[in-house]
Amino acid sequence: MKDLKYVFAYITPLGAVMGLWLQGFWVFFTPFFAFILVPLLETILPIAKQNLSKEELISKDKNKFFNVLLYLNIPIVYGLVGYFLWSLAFREYTLTELVGLTISLGIVVGANGINVAHELGHRKLRFERTFGKILLLPALYMHFFIEHNFGHHLHAATPQDPATAKYNQSVYSFWFSSIKGQYIKAWSIQKSLLERAKLPFLSSKNDMFWYTLIQFGYLVGVYLFLGELAAGLAFCIALSGVLLLETINYIEHYGLKRNKTASGRYERISEIHSWNSNHVLGRILLYELTRHSDHHYRAHKKFQLLEYHDSSPQMPFGYTTSMVLALAPPLWFLVMNTLIPVAMRP
Repeated sequence: MKDLKYVFAYITPLGAVMGLWLQGFWVFFTPFFAFILVPLLETILPIAKQNLSKEELISKDKNKFFNVLLYLNIPIVYGLVGYFLWSLAFREYTLTELVGLTISLGIVVGANGINVAHELGHRKLRFERTFGKILLLPALYMHFFIEHNFGHHLHAATPQDPATAKYNQSVYSFWFSSIKGQYIKAWSIQKSLLERAKLPFLSSKNDMFWYTLIQFGYLVGVYLFLGELAAGLAFCIALSGVLLLETINYIEHYGLKRNKTASGRYERISEIHSWNSNHVLGRILLYELTRHSDHHYRAHKKFQLLEYHDSSPQMPFGYTTSMVLALAPPLWFLVMNTLIPVAMRP
């Protein structure tokens, strides 16, 4: 029965359903829930540091229930975004409602789309990785698959990683540097992968070409079938989802860095190079993404198997609270800078 707790990850899209159905002030329920209600609840709910036993790890690794939970996010994300864009033709929305629903669906695309795509992108089965790429499409962020798996996990917590926030870098500066840097890095990685396979840049195996074509086709298709407003809002939903992702990227590695060894290379990434959070609600809603330290330590592990390490730097708040705090850089620096291990500070 404990495994059913991850069903609560569907509360985020359920909030968007309520907004679409009831309209009015309900269109803001999803951001209210994510960034006000969840932080408040996390001050009351316990922090769970317990890890699974060896028997539980084996059992949960084989349990297909956890996979189904992830797969179901595909029809949920596409259904919600598709219905909203389609409903523009027959429902009257005020400007305020359009803004609220766009933000709400952006949160869904970020939390139940990109976040789940991130999990599936690390899987060994090809169809699961394909599911991950499908979930990245509404965010127009399909290059994330290449950069994250072949770039970020190799260079995290080093200056070579655009998705690692520097000491005293604000989240607003990070949004620009990370989005730009990851896109450029994805093309560079793709070029290297083709060269390694002895294939030309203008090859059918160039996934970045396909991602660009598919995403362009997505927006053009929305424009042709649903109109200019729908296409514009589809882009805004994608941007909202991406900003949610990049804010999470910001708090996951802020200020942490790998030191260089005597050979001049960076030390191997370990559980000390990512911020960990054991706040129960955030763990459930984000499919254990908050146990990010173990994810980088052992990237192959499925979300339900991730563990807590005493040596990992601990966030004083849950992920959603930390995201809100990051929006006020002076407060963020005041709280977080003192928690960065001394050996990693400038």
